[in-house]
Amino acid sequence: MKKYIVKLTPEERANLEKIVKTGKSQAKKLTHARILLKADASEGKGWTDQDIAKAVDVSVCTVERTRQAFVEESLEIALNGAKRAPRGPVKMTGTVEAHLIALACSTPPEGYSYWTLKLLANGLVQAEVIDSISTETIRQTLKKMN
Repeated sequence: MKKYIVKLTPEERANLEKIVKTGKSQAKKLTHARILLKADASEGKGWTDQDIAKAVDVSVCTVERTRQAFVEESLEIALNGAKRAPRGPVKMTGTVEAHLIALACSTPPEGYSYWTLKLLANGLVQAEVIDSISTETIRQTLKKMN
């Protein structure tokens, strides 16, 4: 037995049919709209997940996730996906970049013939330019600066 039963209201069904008929949306949105239309159990029995997956050319897991998103969340989330949380604050400001470049262009510490990413990160922290920074952020910044 299916765990998530999709029952569309007439307005939701009309909205989904309009999305599918116009074909002007993102491919993912069109696919999810087709899945929901075929899974609709409000007028009789909806298609099985396997039949929907075959008809829409997606995996059964995609059908299951789309059903679940519709039942647990909303039509909007089932079509477009959940909004992602914003990333943390940006650490690499212009001032930090300037200090990084100045440090990278200077002579490396005694005992080293060149700057490593770890040495550069530690140098910025020791100079109290920034509290902490990863070597990956250093690498990406230097790559961007060429």
